Amino acid sequence: MGSGDRNLPQLLGAARRWFDDGLLAALEAERVDPVTTTQLHLFTVLDEGGTTVAALARRMGVARQTAHQAVHSLIAVGLLEQAPDPDSARQRLIRRTAKGRSVHERAEGMIEQLERTLASRIGADGVTALRAILEQPWGQPPTGRHPQT
Repeated sequence: MGSGDRNLPQLLGAARRWFDDGLLAALEAERVDPVTTTQLHLFTVLDEGGTTVAALARRMGVARQTAHQAVHSLIAVGLLEQAPDPDSARQRLIRRTAKGRSVHERAEGMIEQLERTLASRIGADGVTALRAILEQPWGQPPTGRHPQT
């Protein structure tokens, strides 16, 4: 890899930002309540039946406080709600409200449009190949100083 080349995590991050930026712009154009990239990510890891804040934080790779702040800001605009967890009296589940489900469905349509835009730029075969590669099971990340295959 040359000194000016970006490594794979940098390339994947840039690709993620392309989708996030496009989705945020589309949501803004449709006058959806403003959201942050952290809030967008929260929506992608939220289970239909609800998810605890601790599980959201783990899935997002952020501190529990960060997930908690994102959840409560989305509750404040009516996109999420808290509900009792039937499996634990101490836990609360975070789930989409009717408004949140509607915004989520609209966002999924916007992502489909972004995928079509990407296909028009890099080719449908490129998008299909990219999806196939990213859907391959990667297994657990290696541990230690010398990653092994």
